[in-house]
Amino acid sequence: MKHLSILGSTGSIGRNALKIVDMFPQHFSVKALAAKKNVSLLAEQVNQFNPEIAVVYDEDCAQELKRSLPGGKKVEILYGDAGYRAAASHEAADITVTAVVGAAGLRPTLAAIEAGKTIALANKETLVMAGEIVIKKAAEKGIKILPVDSEHSAIYQCLEGQRREDVDKILLTASGGPFLNLPLDKFKEIKVADALKHPNWNMGRKITIDSATLMNKGLEVLEAKHLFGVSRNMISVVIHPQSIIHSMVAYKDGSIMAQLGIPDMKAAIAYALSYPERLPLKQPLPDFTGNKALTFQEPDLEKFPCLDLALNACEIGGTLPAVLNAANEIAVNAFLDRLISFPDISKVITTTMENHHVVSKPNFSDIIVADRWAREKAAEWVEKLRD
Repeated sequence: MKHLSILGSTGSIGRNALKIVDMFPQHFSVKALAAKKNVSLLAEQVNQFNPEIAVVYDEDCAQELKRSLPGGKKVEILYGDAGYRAAASHEAADITVTAVVGAAGLRPTLAAIEAGKTIALANKETLVMAGEIVIKKAAEKGIKILPVDSEHSAIYQCLEGQRREDVDKILLTASGGPFLNLPLDKFKEIKVADALKHPNWNMGRKITIDSATLMNKGLEVLEAKHLFGVSRNMISVVIHPQSIIHSMVAYKDGSIMAQLGIPDMKAAIAYALSYPERLPLKQPLPDFTGNKALTFQEPDLEKFPCLDLALNACEIGGTLPAVLNAANEIAVNAFLDRLISFPDISKVITTTMENHHVVSKPNFSDIIVADRWAREKAAEWVEKLRD
């Protein structure tokens, strides 16, 4: 029996993780759940899975959650940063699933590592912002970080049983999102509703926009660099519209190993939760006879400058990836709020990055300062674009 703490339980990854718990109650129990403001869904989850701790964004949400639960329900309700860190490091949990969105995942993940928990990592921003610090801390504590993203799970599986020194290249696949074949001169006309229609994956709003700009793939390059201890030039992005091959690893003898499956997150989540065991999910296999071809192409960096920005940040390093991530979060939220256009997302990020003085070997404080600075500057550029 593995005991779980799930941060981001009301999001796409969190909900799928709880589906797996529900499918295999003999394998898993839930000790802590943390969400942001979706109190009604969290209340349902608390009633079903009986965690010892439930965490929400603020005191108002905590009071709402308390009112939403039946009288006598034995659960400790916490809120805010201290609550998230308490859930992440809960003494009864073996595995902490970090599935919160954005920079908010960094501190809880570090708290879980400090407490000796195995990390099922779905919050790529943790490694984007502070990859060297997080990986070093995990190594010091002897902590295993198991990737939940389908691409990084695929790479992890392709590396299993192989010598790391034999790796030649990591090939990260990307669907290309909803605008792969849209002419560049039409990008100014993209509406929020259009960008939220991903062709293959059902995800949260922020990550869906990141997939539409290909920023998500850039963040995954940064994550892969730290997670697998490889250099930037060992990672390539390949557009694969069918999303059947989740990623590949090429070895120095010319062999390539690929992990395939339908575009569904449950397999990757289950692998992280049950590792090294594989659970009988009874997922359907890809329809190989119906798919007449699996196709591949290079990403168009002119159409998708956000990917290029992320690759540059990966190359330069230091505090620049944290600035990239923070500016992207501000820009994506502004687009979702219909304050700026789709092409303006990359403009906000570009300008913020260009005005940042990079700290080449940052400590944790440097990263937090860079993150805060970038959010302020990006918000200023959003306002200028609105004028």
